[in-house]
Amino acid sequence: MPTYSTARPAVAFSALLALLCVASCDAPIADAPYVAAFNEPEIVRAQDAGAPPNARPGSCWGRNVTPAVLETVTEQIMVQPPEVLADGTVLAPGIFRTETQQRIVKERRELWFETPCEEVWTEEFTASLQRALKVRGLYYGGISGIQDARTRAAIRRYQTAGGLDSPILSLESARRLGLIAVPRDAV
Repeated sequence: MPTYSTARPAVAFSALLALLCVASCDAPIADAPYVAAFNEPEIVRAQDAGAPPNARPGSCWGRNVTPAVLETVTEQIMVQPPEVLADGTVLAPGIFRTETQQRIVKERRELWFETPCEEVWTEEFTASLQRALKVRGLYYGGISGIQDARTRAAIRRYQTAGGLDSPILSLESARRLGLIAVPRDAV
């Protein structure tokens, strides 16, 4: 009588399970709200191509693009009504056709906003920003003076309350945080 070993299928199953676990580690997390904060934001100088029109010379700008929100609507349209006798007997059912349309629920929005230029972004400025956001309970890391993913995520959390969902610090937010002086009107 032949003997079979149960060790080989168990080893093969364990190897397959380990391979699946390792493969799933590299899978992107597309639906997490903080993933966008890991992308490096783009800041454009006024004299560069792609800057907003009528930008003040020497100023820097960030851009926030909110994609359009679409909804797909499927409707049944009656082509021919049913034939029904007075006693409720259906002689011929109604004929319907299906129509599917996409509708824009929320329009695409592109927003340009002024931001501190790169020469302002010193290690001291970034550390002050991190402290200001930490005091408000929005920054969770240590004060490093490095503009990293945690700093950008905290900037996004701070600005979202004011209607700007961007990891790029706006000049208005920097002024509200007390990091940049507010210009005075000339007398």
